[in-house]
Amino acid sequence: MNTVLMRQIVSLSLSKKQVAALRKLSVQRGYKNVSQYVADLIDMDSDVITEAELLRSVKEADAEYKAGKAIHANSLLELL
Repeated sequence: MNTVLMRQIVSLSLSKKQVAALRKLSVQRGYKNVSQYVADLIDMDSDVITEAELLRSVKEADAEYKAGKAIHANSLLELL
């Protein structure tokens, strides 16, 4: 089954300076057009963790370390 990717047009309100920067960055980053660049930014943003998630992870790691659950190794090779 061949699925057709449906695209939608989104209108943004940006200053001339922002539009110029957006166009320049899309070219500098090697994108064919601004739409492709913005779509990629959205995809990348979904991989970014929040400050709260980072803080929670650090607290969990700290608790595990204090509980003696840390692996003590002299090198990365020892971990493998």
